[in-house]
Amino acid sequence: MTQQTKITLASIVFLLVAITDVYAVITQNKTLEMVFKPLLMTTLAVVYLVSVKKPSFWLVSALFFSFWGDVFLLDKTNFFVFGLASFLVAHLLYIKITISFLYKDTAVKTVISAIPFVLLFVGLLGVIYSNLGDMLLPVLVYGVTISTFGTAALLNYCQQKSTANLWLLLGALLFIASDSLIALNNFHTPKPLYDIAIIVLYIVSQYLIVRAVIAKTDSTTAN
Repeated sequence: MTQQTKITLASIVFLLVAITDVYAVITQNKTLEMVFKPLLMTTLAVVYLVSVKKPSFWLVSALFFSFWGDVFLLDKTNFFVFGLASFLVAHLLYIKITISFLYKDTAVKTVISAIPFVLLFVGLLGVIYSNLGDMLLPVLVYGVTISTFGTAALLNYCQQKSTANLWLLLGALLFIASDSLIALNNFHTPKPLYDIAIIVLYIVSQYLIVRAVIAKTDSTTAN
């Protein structure tokens, strides 16, 4: 079996798992979701592993912690903080990966890249602040972390406007959008439509991040 065949098969399996999980969320089929939600990052990890010769420990670790985040958030009532912590670690790993792609740049450009994410976070915090209670500190830490990921991804794209860097930026933006909807869903006004948007944005964001790293790995290998 050729590598391309393995990649195609792994991608098809991931797509089927993703579609099934989205269907489970739409139909509110908790049993189906409990089976397929943990398979999202598992199958995406397989897509990554069959696509590169030398897998990145950091990306595999980010997918590992994302897997646990998915598992914990299946029971948000009892394990929301654990899910938040797992995704916090995943984001920290994504930040490390993205920073490794950056050239040295001025503080001014870094600050400019941070502005849209700071404004988004402050605006969102203003909306949900009154309902946070004991979750204020964890949400603050998480918000600063995902804003840093967005900043690094935007700075990376500004430095080199390649397709891979665009995928990474879009992945970061969609991840932030998904997390923002989770915040609104949990600390403001819960809506069934939010649940659907959250999972779709999450799946696409993770896939784009992985595709970006694969493309950059291929580029590095070719050079």
